Amino acid sequence: MERLRGLGKVRANVIIIGFAATGKTSVGRTLAERLGWDFLDTDEMVVKAAGKPIPSIIEEEGEEAFHEMEKDALEKACRGEKAVIAVGGGAVMFDENRELMTKSGYVVCLEAKPETIYKRLRKLKEQGPGSVADVLLVGKDPLRRISFFKEIRQPYYAIADWTVHTDYLTVEQVVEEIIHGLRYMGLIS
Repeated sequence: MERLRGLGKVRANVIIIGFAATGKTSVGRTLAERLGWDFLDTDEMVVKAAGKPIPSIIEEEGEEAFHEMEKDALEKACRGEKAVIAVGGGAVMFDENRELMTKSGYVVCLEAKPETIYKRLRKLKEQGPGSVADVLLVGKDPLRRISFFKEIRQPYYAIADWTVHTDYLTVEQVVEEIIHGLRYMGLIS
């Protein structure tokens, strides 16, 4: 089993950020298994606490209420140690969330081109309603919408300690890249 070493201040989690459909959940689960750590997904935590899917939360309670739930889930997730935490795509937009993430763990950003995200979201939507695809694949030009939101969020993803582009990689290859980054930074042996 690989161990995470803190450099100076202890930051005992790996926090995965990135736009929707970059692979945060699937990569996070696999990385947690490899490290022998817990896996937490803030979107899953919000859905469980609210008892309904994210699109329903946003539609019925509003975006502000959703972001408050997301913040609460992130705070709970970051309290522990030795956890891989997949964070909802928009959480990085808020100062207090970025501060909490950088204090609580090593931040890994998963990147993908808007076209890749669009294709992955279309596949997700085919699996049924209730996913983030319902929110992002609306309007006459969803690819343009994805590109617009991604462009706005891009500067905030710069908090990452390590970034992996997932467009042409399998989940296992992305996990290997993250582990390589953790080793490169001297965080695991």
